[in-house]
This record gives sequence, C-alpha cells and structure tokens, in this order.
Amino acid sequence: MNIDQIDNRRVALFVTTLGAFLIPFMGSSINIALPSIGKEFAMDAVLLGWVTASYLLAAAIFLAPFGRMADIYGRKKVFSYGFVIYTLSSFLSVISTSPFLLISSRALQGIGGSMTYSTGVAILMSVFPPGERGKVLGINVAAVYSGLSCGPVLGGLLTHHFG
Repeated sequence: MNIDQIDNRRVALFVTTLGAFLIPFMGSSINIALPSIGKEFAMDAVLLGWVTASYLLAAAIFLAPFGRMADIYGRKKVFSYGFVIYTLSSFLSVISTSPFLLISSRALQGIGGSMTYSTGVAILMSVFPPGERGKVLGINVAAVYSGLSCGPVLGGLLTHHFG
C-alpha cells in the first residue's frame, strides 16, 4: 500500500464524515428554530410542518433512486453533486423571503441529503479494506449521532443570538 492510497482513504473518511455530521445537524437544528421561522414568515402550524416534512419526504423519496444512480454513474460523482446541492439549498434556506421559497429549498436540501446518504457509506466500504471497515463505520455513525445531538443545542444558540 502506498502513501497515495492512505491519503485518499483519509480524504474519503473526512469528507463522508463531514457530510454525516452536517446533514443530521442541520436537520435537527431547524426544529428549534421553527417558532422563530413561524413568526418571521407569519406561518401557521400546517405550513411550519411542511418546513420539516418537505425535507424528510424528498430525502426518503430519492434515497433509493440516487443509490442506483451512484452504482451506474459513480458514487463520488453523486456524492459530490449531492454535497453541492445540499450546500446551495442551505444557502437558499437562509435567504428565503417567503414560506414557499423556504419549503422548496428544504425539499431541495432533502434531495441533496439523499444523494450523500445513499453514497457515503458505500464510498467508505469501497476504499477501506475489510479489516478497517468496522472502525470507519463507527467513526461515520458517531458523526451522524453527534450531528443529531449538537443540532438542537447549537441551533438554539444560533436562533437565540442571530434570529
């Protein structure tokens, strides 16, 4: 094994773990901000429900199709596009000026999230040998649950201080 393979593995682990942390973090932090979002956009409970539901629906609907597309067109490509889509749609969520734009950008976030969900673990399994996969999966899963745990706390702090 040469140094380039080790570096590629570390990069793959870092990038997939970053995605495994950030996506659940964003998903769980928005729940704390819903009352503020409701006041900002004068949204009722039904529309506020769509802020979270649009993300979850889009992520669930597109998870299997993007997993199949990754098998056909390449995991790295689907993961990269998903990360870009997720990032851009997160920015759109921040600058939303209407409930429709916010809900639409959250749905787009779900699509980008499903592209990374469906490929992240597959990428790790393809670049790490069987003897290291348990450790790598443990790191990845720890990142997911760290993101889920940190989301409400940091989301609450951000909402409190920045609105």
